[in-house]
Amino acid sequence: MATRNDHHALILGLLIGFCVVFSATSVDTNALLVVNASKGSTRKMPETLFGVFFEEINHAGAGGLWAELVSNRGFEAGGQHSPSLIDPWSIIGDDSLVKVTTEASSCFKTNPTALRMELLCDSDCPAGGVGIYNPGYWGMNIEQGKTYNLVLYIRSSESINVAVSLTDSIGMLTLATTNLIASDVSNWTKMEAKLEAKASNSNARLLLTTTKKGVVWFDQVSLMPSDTYKGHGFRNDLFKMVADMKPAFIRFPGGCFVEGEYLRNAFRWKETVGPWEERPGHFGDVWFYWTDDGLGHYEFLQLAEDLGAAPIWVFNNGISHQESVSPDVITPFVQEALDGIEFARGDANSTWGSVRAAMGHPEPFDLKYVAIGNEDCDKKYYRENYRKFYAAIRKAYPDIKMISNCDGSRVPLDHPADMYDFHIYSNANTVFSMANTFDQTSRVGPKAFVSEYAVTGNDAGLGSLLASLAEAGFLIGLEKNSDVVEMASYAPLFVNVNNKKWLPDAIVFDSSQSYGTPSYWMQHFFKESNGATLLNSTLVNSTSSLQASAIVYQDPVDSSKNYLRVKVVNFGGSAVILKVVIDGLDPNSLGTSGSKTILSSSNVMDENTFSNPTKVTPVTSLIENAGKDMDLVLLPHSLTCFDVSVKLDIAEITTDDKSQVSSM
Repeated sequence: MATRNDHHALILGLLIGFCVVFSATSVDTNALLVVNASKGSTRKMPETLFGVFFEEINHAGAGGLWAELVSNRGFEAGGQHSPSLIDPWSIIGDDSLVKVTTEASSCFKTNPTALRMELLCDSDCPAGGVGIYNPGYWGMNIEQGKTYNLVLYIRSSESINVAVSLTDSIGMLTLATTNLIASDVSNWTKMEAKLEAKASNSNARLLLTTTKKGVVWFDQVSLMPSDTYKGHGFRNDLFKMVADMKPAFIRFPGGCFVEGEYLRNAFRWKETVGPWEERPGHFGDVWFYWTDDGLGHYEFLQLAEDLGAAPIWVFNNGISHQESVSPDVITPFVQEALDGIEFARGDANSTWGSVRAAMGHPEPFDLKYVAIGNEDCDKKYYRENYRKFYAAIRKAYPDIKMISNCDGSRVPLDHPADMYDFHIYSNANTVFSMANTFDQTSRVGPKAFVSEYAVTGNDAGLGSLLASLAEAGFLIGLEKNSDVVEMASYAPLFVNVNNKKWLPDAIVFDSSQSYGTPSYWMQHFFKESNGATLLNSTLVNSTSSLQASAIVYQDPVDSSKNYLRVKVVNFGGSAVILKVVIDGLDPNSLGTSGSKTILSSSNVMDENTFSNPTKVTPVTSLIENAGKDMDLVLLPHSLTCFDVSVKLDIAEITTDDKSQVSSM
């Protein structure tokens, strides 16, 4: 192994030669990246380094990833009052023909509100009948040839003949229809039907109509596509976009959604498990919309399993935005957290494990991480209550890693934790400059979980190239400090274009289509970093506009193949010629060709849209003459990734001796 002085001499010599060669070039900037792949200068990065964070915000779940098409399916959104609002349900006909109201007459005690519909017409009813319709979440996406599963509960003192139809937004084009016919529904009766679409419409609605005079009660009206991911209820295109990121973990269900503005509106996991018909739902008073909680604690754990990602459960710790439970009475909240872990991990014969098993998952979920609250460190009683949660969970589940809301990157925590939360939202220059944030963090103690990061404000727009480049520079810094940074995730993950409570976001969608912002595509450059080997890399003669890293990773399809990847962010407005020198590897171990992938555009504020969803997306091409020394051209305002095959056993160059690796 070369000595430190030898290594410095090598860099100086290369730099002098490099400046002579390129002194006459028209390119504004030249730089040198020296990569040291010798065993003493490498380190295995955490398997969990990059993942995703899901919060119920921007209708990410209700009207998004969760494929339920009916909005306010249980008529509970208006509150448990009679009468109450039934939005977005509306009537077909006028109040001389049909009258609707709500009553606390449901067969479900936990969500007692039901809809009472009285038809005043009979033989004089319009030909299509009268009744109610639901437009879903800004229109239902109905696709020709696909089947949609209807479930509803109905009651009437008379026989019924209710037409169930899917139509366009004005009811002129019928996409699918069937009839629910029964002679005796004097007691609440569950009825099911399958609707096969004969045509497509992305702005459709569900109709329940009849021409029979009398009173009919409806409750828990659900319409789900039959082709959700594995039948688990997830919308296929949105699930695929997340899966394509290869997240090592998924943090859920928030975020502020967990806290609530007030505790009465916080996400409480026990109310989100069991039969969907019995879930009361709740109003998310931070992001201001109703959720039926079809996407509940069980479904989040199932989502993590389907993604092959480690679940990170963020639970309410007795703190909302406006309230803090006193340590004297925090015990019920502690027990609720313990019960939530038992639901995930308990034996199928345990109290809460049996509830999970009854829902179709007898085997435990692989829950190993919990976060005790969200952004609550400075709230009243947080530290006192945190210690109670920590002690109880450590005693019952010694292997679970617990995450504190308090930042330990500069000052050591005053309480025990396995990890601490670190959130950053700021402008592009600030986020890019934070690549060195963890350089001076103590190498002893809890690791950092950068669970929310993003460029926001004017630099971000609706999702700009500029924002993604700043974030990429920040992530390269996290890679280099991955001995003290365990995990990182962008936020927020989703936005429905009809409910933009927070911008920007990684994935944009409506009822029928979706696209990734530049920040979404930027994260693809880092998905091979989980568990990869970090090589020590040094930028020489570099402007402050560059950030670079180098890793060796295993081919995700063919484990016998390994690749060297160099990532470079050029945050500046000038092109850069970068000479890359690989030290510490047998020259014969490197392939002679590879690939180059670039994320860039003609304007740094360019964004993707539904009309042009690939305006800012990665472009891959082949590169020749790869090897120990490479000259690479970096476009202005770009993220560039170079992959070259390498013939070696990664274990031969990987070391766990973190003291030999410094953050550059």
